[in-house]
Amino acid sequence: MTLITPQPLDQEDEEMLVPNTEMLDRSLPVQGPVAFDGTPPVEAPQPMEVVSTAENQATEEPQASRFTWTIENFSRQTNKKLYSDVFVAGGHKWRVLIFPKGNNVDHLSMYLDVADSSTLPYGWSRYAQFSLAVVNQIHNMFTVKKDTQHQFHARESDWGFTSFMALSDLYDPSRGYLVNDTCIIEADVAVRKVIDYWSYDSKKETGYVGLKNQGATCYMNSLLQTLYHIPYFRKAVYHMPTTENDMPSGSIPLALQSLFYKLQYNETSVATKELTKSFGWDTYDSFMQHDVQELNRVLCEKLEDKMKGTVVEGTIQKLFEGHHMNYIECINVDFKSTRKESFYDLQLDVKGCRDVYASFDKYVEVERLEGDNKYHAEAHGLQVKSILVNDILPFIILGTGEVMFVSVQDAKKGVLFIDFPPVLQLQLKRFEYDFTRDTMVKINDRYEFPLELDLDRENGKYLSPDADKSVRNLYTLHSVLVHSGGVHGGHYYAFIRPTLSDQWFKFDDERVTKEDTKRALEEQYGGEEELPQTNPGYNNAPFKFTKYSNAYMLVYIRENDKDKIICDVDEKDIAEHLRIRLKKEQEEKENKRRYKAQAHLYTIIKVARDANLLEQIGKDIYFDLVDHDKVHSFRIQKQTPFNQFKEEVAREFGVPVQFQRFWIWAKRQNHTYRPNRPLTALEESQSVGQLREVSSKNHNAELKLFLEIEIGPDLHPIPPPDKSKDDILLFFKLYDPEKEELRYVGRFFVKSSGKPSEIILKLNERAGFGPDEEIELYEEIKFEPCVMCERLDKRASFRTSQIEDGDIICFQKLPKADDKYRYPDVPSFLEYVKNRQIVHFRSLDRPKEDDFCLELSKLHTYDDVVERVAQYLNLDDPSKIRLTPHNCYSQQPKPHPIKYRVAEHLLDMLVHYNQVSDILYYEVLDIPLPELQCLKTLKVAFHHANKEEPVIHNIRLPKQSTVGDVLNEIKSKVTLSHPDAELRLLEVFYHKIYKIFPLTEKIENINDQYWTLRAEEIPEEEKNLGPQDRLIHVYHFTKEAAQNQMQVQNFGEPFFLIIHENETLADVKVRIQKKLQVPDEEFSKWKFAFLSLGRPDYLQDSDVVSNRFQRRDVYGAWEQYLGLEHSDTTPKRSFTANQNRHTYEKPVKIYN
Repeated sequence: MTLITPQPLDQEDEEMLVPNTEMLDRSLPVQGPVAFDGTPPVEAPQPMEVVSTAENQATEEPQASRFTWTIENFSRQTNKKLYSDVFVAGGHKWRVLIFPKGNNVDHLSMYLDVADSSTLPYGWSRYAQFSLAVVNQIHNMFTVKKDTQHQFHARESDWGFTSFMALSDLYDPSRGYLVNDTCIIEADVAVRKVIDYWSYDSKKETGYVGLKNQGATCYMNSLLQTLYHIPYFRKAVYHMPTTENDMPSGSIPLALQSLFYKLQYNETSVATKELTKSFGWDTYDSFMQHDVQELNRVLCEKLEDKMKGTVVEGTIQKLFEGHHMNYIECINVDFKSTRKESFYDLQLDVKGCRDVYASFDKYVEVERLEGDNKYHAEAHGLQVKSILVNDILPFIILGTGEVMFVSVQDAKKGVLFIDFPPVLQLQLKRFEYDFTRDTMVKINDRYEFPLELDLDRENGKYLSPDADKSVRNLYTLHSVLVHSGGVHGGHYYAFIRPTLSDQWFKFDDERVTKEDTKRALEEQYGGEEELPQTNPGYNNAPFKFTKYSNAYMLVYIRENDKDKIICDVDEKDIAEHLRIRLKKEQEEKENKRRYKAQAHLYTIIKVARDANLLEQIGKDIYFDLVDHDKVHSFRIQKQTPFNQFKEEVAREFGVPVQFQRFWIWAKRQNHTYRPNRPLTALEESQSVGQLREVSSKNHNAELKLFLEIEIGPDLHPIPPPDKSKDDILLFFKLYDPEKEELRYVGRFFVKSSGKPSEIILKLNERAGFGPDEEIELYEEIKFEPCVMCERLDKRASFRTSQIEDGDIICFQKLPKADDKYRYPDVPSFLEYVKNRQIVHFRSLDRPKEDDFCLELSKLHTYDDVVERVAQYLNLDDPSKIRLTPHNCYSQQPKPHPIKYRVAEHLLDMLVHYNQVSDILYYEVLDIPLPELQCLKTLKVAFHHANKEEPVIHNIRLPKQSTVGDVLNEIKSKVTLSHPDAELRLLEVFYHKIYKIFPLTEKIENINDQYWTLRAEEIPEEEKNLGPQDRLIHVYHFTKEAAQNQMQVQNFGEPFFLIIHENETLADVKVRIQKKLQVPDEEFSKWKFAFLSLGRPDYLQDSDVVSNRFQRRDVYGAWEQYLGLEHSDTTPKRSFTANQNRHTYEKPVKIYN
């Protein structure tokens, strides 16, 4: 997903204008900003950095040239404009254009012009950074020089400065610009090649190809390119065992092998759909952006598991695994505890660190454990039997029966590295959880990383004593993964040095470009960038902006291992079956491309025969006669005579030309498609292309024909019968209500003047019935938008019944009164088939797995559907089934279930915008759905007066119930401190109490999704408040540094407290300590403050607390509170618990 960010302010000056006289006469708008007072701004050097756009991007080092133009007799020039001689820069022809007396202004006008613009091909463009100067021939320091850049094309073939310098200065001989009436002009031109996104060929320009973005898979593309360009890793993937019977969409190793092969040998960008399918991802996953660091770990773990038991087992560990040692060492006693751990990547702090070395310094920084954090030293390896605690010291009973006291010691804690891996992956912590704002934030601070990383620096300060000092930990940078954007979205791309040469490449989805070292390193440090001043004559503060594109992951390769890591990978490393498969795919792709390129020369002729109708009707189709996509196709050159095509048909079907008769299909007004008439002799004498144009006005249409073949008694073809105007070709289908089966039984001609009763005998014979069997006949008229199938009057003529060529007659035995069939006649059966729907039911708990399928009708009512589901689940009460519809775009359940009987029919449940799904999710409720919909469920945390941990209760009551009803329900579920205890319900949000609910408030509108509902007993002392007593809010808090200032962070459980008139803080503290049961030693470290709008005012023991809580006109009682400042010892919640999840918080899963 690419984040669209505002473009930087336009830096072009007002005078930078295409100097076309004709255009100027039309009063074209002036380009560039205008000062607020209407005066043009002072010109200044323009920024030399190229701003990339989606369509074009200038790349490579500019090819620079300098041109000097000496103009004699300058003041005597009479031409309005002058052109310099042509000069070449960057392989292109240029010239300088000046207006010696100004281009309708009192300034010298000067421009750079494309000299050969009139002869260049259509669509040409070129990008140049250039400067123009009028040389001061007396004092060079006063030379007037101006810089800019421009993309030149046919409509803007010149660019520069309309007001370059004042004519009064230029023509003043004392100023030094005209000496001996000679003017010297210099032009410095640097040409960059412009990439046209649509015509750019990555393979041709760089030797590499990109990866296609499926919607939001740029994060995956950048990681895959990085892994692919570690040849040792690529070789290991190629050597993972796969077979020719594996399918890439079901095998991660094969899909990755296929992807890497295509990256190595394809000429164009490569799709990743096979790989994501092998992950078990659906379309929704492809449009959900994830964290590249998380994907890296999950993918490597999955590959490590897939490599087990193969020749490449252990490759992931060999490449990426390092080890570090966590240690705690007592300062005053001889005791040290160590633990060895492995890592595949290292997460380095960005915040507060200027570069990678500073992050490593912080990583191994020693932490002192003192005071509350003292370390409990172990019993020095002795056999421990049990640990007891007395009032003074903890002590240990050893296995020998000996008692040993455990000392609480000052200690130091840290991490040192035992070894680093050959490929070192550094994940930069650009995203952090801000507890103050309860959200993720991106750290865009400047953070530098070197081209060479020396982790043996300062005598191996990062290494443990056990590290192998003979290994030289000098690394060279291989790739830089960049994130551009903010915390809620953005775009990923990668800068990679595939061979560790000086040449970098940028892999940005489908496009690969060459880049220089500065762009790959310095421009990805992040931080702020300062725009050059446009008006240096004024004392303006420089304009700075934050760079939102910065490095997110770095990959370094150890110098000593680079020859092994950057190894050769060729076709012999690729399994033969894979080479054959992929070469075949490539050939098929090339054939398709060639087929498409030549399509305008050919006509596709689709020929349907009786055999197709017999095969399809009653199986693949029920309405009309044939699916034309499943009949034989011929690809015939348009100029081929139709009679020659008939010979091709004879060879293919074994039917001689003289026995073939072709009918043209026609689409009728009722949207049916039937054989309409035979081709005439004149039509058959035409070319295939002419015939197709006759049959269809659509130039891309196929020619669809029905081949009529008559079979004689000896089962050999015979010539087709003559057809008069009175002859009608009819097609017949037979319906069996007992088997619920419809099948094709042939076709034959009838006379339009004849009657259906005359063909009964023939139809009985076709059906295998007795000659006297009574049958009913129906005409199949249409099936869109609804089925129309009407009984045919046997006594009326076919002409009277409006029967014509290509019509379909369905027939069946005459139904009997005692027949008990579901669909007793043709119309009811066709109605059933039209609305038949196979529905895949999935449990709402397992939304990716089909549980069972049911054949239903789109016309089934809500009750019909839940009844069928209940029958399948052996559930007595269908009303306990609740259904949830499917989102066709996200491939997930919709957020809201289907309400009881709100959806009239099954089709209403399946429709999602303009699509019809075949998936429904179900859940089995403990009470009937109609009853549940009348109830409100609240999640309430009950805080017992004598217990620390709250207990969560799900309270389900009628929506019209009150808070009082909720509290009564809770009373029936909990044990109170005494029978007459009263309860209250509070609204708590982020450790503050926002509301005490009135007992009479209706529960229907109470929201427990974002707020915590807390029930608690009302203390007896609060029931008897004196006239001067105050009930105040008391919250726990700590102070944290955020954005260079201290901010209050609340935590823990808030509570109410009564303060009495003239009660000092010392008195209040006694009651708080008793209420919270905090030990003296810990409580002595607590600080107490009055807080208003987040600002703490610390209190002394002698302060009268009630004096601080006099104001009653604040916005809410929670804005003023008594704060208890102490360290937060409760576990910090992971940011993924944040209720407002952002894009990265959905975990990456690879299912297969």
